[in-house]
Amino acid sequence: MKYGALFLSALFCVFTSHAQEVKTIVPGSNLVIDGIPNIPQSVATNVKKYSESRSASFSGWHPVKNEMIISTRFSNTSQLHYVKMPMGDRKQITFFEEPVSSAVFEPITGKYFIYSKDIGGNEFAQLFRYDIVDGASTLISDGGRSQNGGVNWNNKKDLIAYTSTKRNGGDRDIYQMNPLDPKSDKLLFELKGGGWSISDWSNDDKKLLIREGISANESHLWIGDISTGKLEELTDRKEVGVVYNGGEFTNDGKGIWLITDKDNEFMRLAYMDLNSKKITYYTSDIKWDVEGATISEDGKHLVFAVNEAGVSVMYHFLTDTRTYKKIANIPVGVVGGYGFHPTTNKFAVAVSSAKTASDIYVVDLTSGKVDRWTESEIGGLVESELNSPSLIKWISFDKKEISGFYYKAAAKFEGKRPVIINIHGGPEGQSRPGFFGSSNYYTNELGVAIIYPNVRGSSGYGKTFLKLDNGMKREESVQDIGALIEWIAKQPELDASRIMVMGGSYGGYMSLAVSTNYADKIKCAIDVVGISNFNTFLKNTETYRRDLRRVEYGDERVPEMAAFLEKISPLNNADKIKKPLFIIQGGNDPRVPRTEATQMKEKVKSNGGVVWYLEASDEGHGFKKKNNTDFQLYCMITFVKQYLLEENK
Repeated sequence: MKYGALFLSALFCVFTSHAQEVKTIVPGSNLVIDGIPNIPQSVATNVKKYSESRSASFSGWHPVKNEMIISTRFSNTSQLHYVKMPMGDRKQITFFEEPVSSAVFEPITGKYFIYSKDIGGNEFAQLFRYDIVDGASTLISDGGRSQNGGVNWNNKKDLIAYTSTKRNGGDRDIYQMNPLDPKSDKLLFELKGGGWSISDWSNDDKKLLIREGISANESHLWIGDISTGKLEELTDRKEVGVVYNGGEFTNDGKGIWLITDKDNEFMRLAYMDLNSKKITYYTSDIKWDVEGATISEDGKHLVFAVNEAGVSVMYHFLTDTRTYKKIANIPVGVVGGYGFHPTTNKFAVAVSSAKTASDIYVVDLTSGKVDRWTESEIGGLVESELNSPSLIKWISFDKKEISGFYYKAAAKFEGKRPVIINIHGGPEGQSRPGFFGSSNYYTNELGVAIIYPNVRGSSGYGKTFLKLDNGMKREESVQDIGALIEWIAKQPELDASRIMVMGGSYGGYMSLAVSTNYADKIKCAIDVVGISNFNTFLKNTETYRRDLRRVEYGDERVPEMAAFLEKISPLNNADKIKKPLFIIQGGNDPRVPRTEATQMKEKVKSNGGVVWYLEASDEGHGFKKKNNTDFQLYCMITFVKQYLLEENK
């Protein structure tokens, strides 16, 4: 049922129950609620200092000035802000109901920038031009039910290339446009599939370096001739199981820099000679993934990040000597977006850690100096109250070692502590020790330990590990959680009789799968935008994603695979769910449609099970608006108290 807001300007307000004189929270009219009891106002009051933190992400440098655009949140959604100096004021630029997280400056004088925005989390992002002088925003893409993005300026700096699904909704084509004249829009390459992206323009602006993404395990590079619209294979299209990421032309036009796992377990920084197609590798001694790189405008400096067991380490690579070294003085943590200033040897990078929200630092490669540009507030928290994880490992059913991050309950709590197992999505994602945020409430105030596992199929541990859950091996990742439950039972400080499993997206599927396979081992579960039936998911997910997901989960058009997916889908095993389940869903989710959530809810209810349901009509694949994330948090805390801690008994 839906609850109407008492005031249009407020998400929820407080009323007093005459029967019990208990103040409760009234949800907004955008929320669909089923089975959730009234939430006491005291929950919001108690959690407030844990829910008021914010973070900053790097969007782009001004092309001439030593100034930048960042994205951060001061009201209900993240918006673009301008910062003119280290620790300078964050001047808000955009003011929308929908979040805006990235911007690309016009690269000559910075008189305008291009940003993207969707509606209600539907991910049909449209491109807009924001003119600095008058603050006017102009729609420059088609404005329809299409995805538009990947903006890349040419070297002459008068045209952009971008990707769009506007032709048929499923294939991601490449277009060219002068942003000052949207009518100049021109189709350059008509492509098949939803995994295409633009890597770079050639120095003469006659060609594009284009990446074709097949899956997390495979991608290819092409050279596109703009005048003819023809594509030339740069990598072998028949070569399966190899990933090529990034890609940028050298300034002399003779080669490209790229990142690849070709002939190796991990992603390496490499150089390809365009004449011979020979690839030379430069980071073979680093036994972790190179996860990203950025190159200076003059082509002399390259910065790359390495994912070392979840922690980021950054390196400076000199392209003339082909040597590199670690960059000192960057805070230890997980890096986000980063990029070089167009006219200097400085680069900006966003870094978060378990004790600090994401903030932006600028590194001067000439002097080695590191300046902090933002300091994001963490609400009423202080650093000493924030939890840091330890790396744990356990042995799964087939003797493979699985790892995860373990956040202990606060020391003030005595006895064996209940546990939340929080599983990442992807499924090729990776849980990393970034900012813990509101989750500190569980450890600090409720005495609950939290474990973030990286089951087989997670990225960051080599391509063999990444493939271990594909196709018919899907439930082997679920067995990794079964082994974790056994590990928990052996820990003297943890209570194996009180375990809750939760996760988002693919992690939501994992939560449902654990609920069916290990019903007697858990107390309750939370599924956030999770897959309940792989066959219906593949049928209903947006067209541009379907083939990409078939590579990972299996092709439901093959009878044997369809039968297997039907067999393992939680929806068809819902009768095994014996413990309370909380389902959370975005009404506009294009990835895992709301029907995956509603069919699971109805099935559990028809079986007589306990199920809570929360849906936000103005969200997509997970909640991003603070009013919604706050209410979700209040409901989750209430669910944990009632079913994991059993405070109602």
